[in-house]
Amino acid sequence: MTPASPRHSPRTAGAAARPRPKRGGSERDPGRGAAVVTLAQSVTDTLRQAIMEGQFQPNERLQEELLAERLEVSRTPIRAALHGLTAEGLVEYVPNRGYSVRRLDADRLIATFDIRAALEGLGARLAAERGMDEALQAQCRAALHRGDRIFAKGKLISADRDRFAEVNAVLHEAVLQTADNPMLNDMLRVCYNIPIFSDRNVLWRDFGWLRRSHDDHHRIFEAVCRREGARAELLMREHVHSVKLHMREQIEGAAPAGRA
Repeated sequence: MTPASPRHSPRTAGAAARPRPKRGGSERDPGRGAAVVTLAQSVTDTLRQAIMEGQFQPNERLQEELLAERLEVSRTPIRAALHGLTAEGLVEYVPNRGYSVRRLDADRLIATFDIRAALEGLGARLAAERGMDEALQAQCRAALHRGDRIFAKGKLISADRDRFAEVNAVLHEAVLQTADNPMLNDMLRVCYNIPIFSDRNVLWRDFGWLRRSHDDHHRIFEAVCRREGARAELLMREHVHSVKLHMREQIEGAAPAGRA
């Protein structure tokens, strides 16, 4: 979900600039089906990250031969990766043209948050009903405490960005882990895999809003721990909805500069 950065083509952004996919064994060896699957998944993860980081531009064609050269693999795992990323919505396939990075307009981006709010709200309710185990509760408390220290300074510095992102991830992932619903996770993954725009970057400028978002995390965690399913769901839905509203303001404000 990162905004587009300076363009790097598959040929010019060499493998040294990106982590190479880990090989689970030779993809050409007979009887090594599991190894092929492992390599294909690694290639998928690598390409997904590259797209999310903006290393490929919207509508840029993704040519199997060039991608295989870049990642130093055969075209078989590349083809599998492109097929998987198409299913996720990051890539689109057009007959006689091939694969390309999907362009996501602002309206579609904003609409995605409606789906996220419903799904993550459901996850929070399920987590509260199931009950979060003590180990995950301890992880969340430690993360929330780290977040409290970040905002106690009264301002944000660039080094805080990744720290706050980690705090945010711990809370949301703990809720979904407790909800223990694989289908919910699969559906949310589609919402998370949004290229071009990034709430993490766009919303970082507003200290007051981020502080309120962190306070939301405290309230959601409290509701889950108290097994208050309806409250946890409402709080999570409102939390994601607030991201949607703030994101819309930022995008609309940037529209004259051609960033919407």
